[in-house]
Amino acid sequence: MALRSKAHTALAALRAELAGQVLAPDDPGYDAARAVFDARAERRPAVIARCADTADVVRAVRFARELDLRVAVRGGGHGLAGGAGADGALLVDLRRMRRVTVDPAAGTARVEGGATIGRLDRAAQLHGLATTGGRDSAVGVAGFVLGGGTGWLDRVFGLAADNLLGAELVTAGAERVRASAGEHPELFWALHGAGGNFGVATALTLRLHPLPEFSLALLAFAPRHGPRVVRAFREIIRTGPDEVGGAVLCVTGPRGPWAPAGQPLCAALLTYAGPWAGLRALAAPLRALPYDAELAGDLPYAGAQRLLDTPAGLRAHWSAQCLTGLPDAAVEAFCARAAAAPEPAGTRLALFPGGGAVAAGPRGSPVSGRDAPWTAHPYAAWADPADDERAAGWVREARAALGPWSADAVPLNLVGDEGAERVRAGLGAGNLLRLERVKRRYDPDNVFRANHNIRPL
Repeated sequence: MALRSKAHTALAALRAELAGQVLAPDDPGYDAARAVFDARAERRPAVIARCADTADVVRAVRFARELDLRVAVRGGGHGLAGGAGADGALLVDLRRMRRVTVDPAAGTARVEGGATIGRLDRAAQLHGLATTGGRDSAVGVAGFVLGGGTGWLDRVFGLAADNLLGAELVTAGAERVRASAGEHPELFWALHGAGGNFGVATALTLRLHPLPEFSLALLAFAPRHGPRVVRAFREIIRTGPDEVGGAVLCVTGPRGPWAPAGQPLCAALLTYAGPWAGLRALAAPLRALPYDAELAGDLPYAGAQRLLDTPAGLRAHWSAQCLTGLPDAAVEAFCARAAAAPEPAGTRLALFPGGGAVAAGPRGSPVSGRDAPWTAHPYAAWADPADDERAAGWVREARAALGPWSADAVPLNLVGDEGAERVRAGLGAGNLLRLERVKRRYDPDNVFRANHNIRPL
């Protein structure tokens, strides 16, 4: 009775103090607010704090500590690892904090914790600038950057975390902290890949780069041409400049405006940090193959980022694995698993190239796979619960099929909850002990554990 009374009093105080909105399970709007990208995730937080500013975040964390609640954080986007909700937790919802402020003279952007990649891209593009963003415009910037962050521009601009210049956090002690190379340097190091383990990221400062022009070539092929497509794409990446990137995408189900729905297809996407005139010659080996549809030419980067967006509200499961190489045997295995993709579930089996600025980036950061030349990314999205096992099973089987070429590295942004060993692989060999010490300093009670969790030492 006393505990319930204390909780009731604390909740009433939070409602009165918060400039944003507080939602409990019986409140109108609670179910809509707790819904996340993956419709399978039926989590029920004890309280949702829809914060309007950093002061709200401080109040919300204090409330959680008073009632001994763990804290989950919802930024702007997908939250596949579980951070966007947790049963019985306080959910800090940052989606009202989504301002992006660009300083074109300094070449930086200050991005609030609830902003999406699309919002950042559009704000930077107004000044002819960009930074590495996710391959879906609905991805949240904060979770993406703090988890490492790979995207179409990483071969030329580095990982998203490599472009992190500063972070503003509210820690487990409800303290405001700014981390940078000169302030809380160990925390700043940990934020380059170890995610939301250390506090609520209320704002990030990111380095921007000139990107006055951007172009792409997206070609759709019948699946029988898959091995030839992958080999041609592999050679373009091997011999091309760092400005060229992209993916091979074997897909089923609805595909958006760039190709009609219907039969499965193998698509090759070449992206280029420059004009179509520079990409045309590079794309020639792919365009010489018998493709069925093409989208090619100059396209604003912010627009290109929306091509592969996946609608929210579907059931989703995905995984990823860095590869040591892509020999012909791996190409055949990749295409065979693509051919086994379930219908009608919408699936993608993607290959992303590494190298360039990713491989040349800073050593010792808590992000793995810098030297991996390729990353495989099986992804499934579907509507019918009856498809749960076969869709998720196909994702697991696709990753396992590439096991002979697996590196001991995992891009954590591209995986859900796959266990502690996968988290260790994603943080990089030798980093865990150091990260556990940082965790002890900033979150000794492991309040922030609805994530790829690091336990305090």
